[in-house]
Amino acid sequence: MLRKKPPTSASSRPIFEESPGWSVLQKRASRTIKQNLFWAFFYNIIGVGFAMAGMLQPVLAALAMIASSLLVIWNSLRLRGFQ
Repeated sequence: MLRKKPPTSASSRPIFEESPGWSVLQKRASRTIKQNLFWAFFYNIIGVGFAMAGMLQPVLAALAMIASSLLVIWNSLRLRGFQ
């Protein structure tokens, strides 16, 4: 019969909890996710509204979509510089 071995490390806590910057990174990541969701919803509500009203040309809608995507990516990449 196979048995699971108990952990051999001195600490049973995850490695992430031992690092002092973990909670700060977690808060920054959560804030970034919320900002990205806000921007995506804002763009879709405004852009779709104008497009349905015929006030937004397809080329401008495509450029706005690209700009929105780049903004979300740039906002997420800011986490890479976290120290």
